Amino acid sequence: MSGSSKEKLNLKLKVWRQKGPNDKGEFMEYDAKDISTDMSFLEMLDVMNNDLIRNGKDPVEFDHDCREGICGACSLVVNGSPHGPEVATTTCQLHMRKFKDGETIYVEPFRAKAFPVVRDLVVDRSSFDRIQQAGGFISVNTGNAQDANAIAVAKDNADAAFEAAACIGCGACVAACKNASASLFVAAKITHLGLLPQGQPERDKRALAMIAQMDAEGFGGCTNTGACSATCPKEISLETIAKMNRDYLVATVRDRPKSETLGAGI
Repeated sequence: MSGSSKEKLNLKLKVWRQKGPNDKGEFMEYDAKDISTDMSFLEMLDVMNNDLIRNGKDPVEFDHDCREGICGACSLVVNGSPHGPEVATTTCQLHMRKFKDGETIYVEPFRAKAFPVVRDLVVDRSSFDRIQQAGGFISVNTGNAQDANAIAVAKDNADAAFEAAACIGCGACVAACKNASASLFVAAKITHLGLLPQGQPERDKRALAMIAQMDAEGFGGCTNTGACSATCPKEISLETIAKMNRDYLVATVRDRPKSETLGAGI
């Protein structure tokens, strides 16, 4: 494995090219030469694209924004792993020192029915936006913001809510799951708000609405294999899925007509 910051790599890239969502895609081979081990993976793709443009060819489309591991836009599968081989790392934070000179690297988009390919390595993740719009918010009007210490929150709840709120919605959990489930993402959003006092008035409605929207978007079911949490760049725990399932069960019972609830002995 490369270690020196002065070392250069010559790599063989097999990159997924696809003109649009209804076109047939394929892997195409490119050479990436004299790549510094200090470069990020996205900087390496920039070098590759500059070479393609100089040779009169179309550059490879890929998504990015902050390049600081905050936005989650850099949704690439590198050698079969969402965001690449480094644990708790987004693609933009993956450095080329993790690869060897002469290595062949496969680069492809996140694969899921609910994430249709737009072009090349870019996928449409607006399904996540629609799930959040369905209930991942607090709509109670409280006037001016209260003092931070005015509402007491138990430390365990505050810590758990903070950990769930770290989710950046990148979609790596979906890409890693054999069922293309979005349960970890949805659970993080439901758990984050469900643990805070401000999120209680809409807690039941939120769980029902967001899970219903997740199903409507075509995501698969969760079978708790743990691949989602293992590949999550923010290391969101599987416990959030258990919390989501509990909230959903409670909300379902409360939402049932009173006659049905009494008839079921609840």
